[in-house]
Amino acid sequence: MPPRARQTGTVADRWVEVGDGVLARRHEELDLTTGLVVGGERALVVDTAGDAAQGARLYAAVREVTALPLVVAITHAHFDHCFGTGAFPPGSVHAHPRCRAAIGRTAAAQREEWTRYYRDRGEDATAETLAATDPPLPDATVDPERVLDLGDRTVTLLHPGRGHTDHDVVAVAGDVVVAGDLIEQGAPPDFGDAVVADWPATVTRLLALGVTTFVPGHGDAMSRPEVEAQRDGLTQVAALYAAVGRGELDAAGAEAGSPFPGVRWPG
Repeated sequence: MPPRARQTGTVADRWVEVGDGVLARRHEELDLTTGLVVGGERALVVDTAGDAAQGARLYAAVREVTALPLVVAITHAHFDHCFGTGAFPPGSVHAHPRCRAAIGRTAAAQREEWTRYYRDRGEDATAETLAATDPPLPDATVDPERVLDLGDRTVTLLHPGRGHTDHDVVAVAGDVVVAGDLIEQGAPPDFGDAVVADWPATVTRLLALGVTTFVPGHGDAMSRPEVEAQRDGLTQVAALYAAVGRGELDAAGAEAGSPFPGVRWPG
């Protein structure tokens, strides 16, 4: 996963209410968005930020909202969404089986890449914290879905298909879906580990959930038309990707016609 083009410093860390008992935490770092769903007996945290210190800040922010016991869901294995898990009390941490495997397989390489990224930017404190962060592995419980009873409400954790990764999980809470990096606001989708051919159909499944508010992994909450427009762009990318795979188009031609940059074209 190459360093994101997205800049830090676009927002101050804050909660945004996006539904009944559903909040999005907007983070200054990487314009990240995490989620919180508050039930009658438990609360669900969706993603845990990018290192032990960021996770601790998120945990403290959650505790400003609720003192309920917590469960955690991880949308995918990229560091900025899961390296903060160790800052939360031990308990249930739900993810797709391939997410658990990917964290175990790639954590060291991600830590090295992003520590170097932060050092190159002169952000030595963040680099040092990240270098010392060893994320715990989540439980492989979402295959393809799991319903969580939070007391007075349920949340469905769902693997709607492959897209941003091969193991994306979303949290459906009433009229809101917390979707991780299957959708993006404010920057193009990240294709570093993408399953390009499947991504449009996976976003179509998100749209079929019947929700009205879509919380992306980065950026502000999105409307249905915004998600539809992004799905249509992903459909264009998938068609170009297939054409390159068939030898009908070279990578340069595909890149020139792509609505999004950063695609790893076949070959």
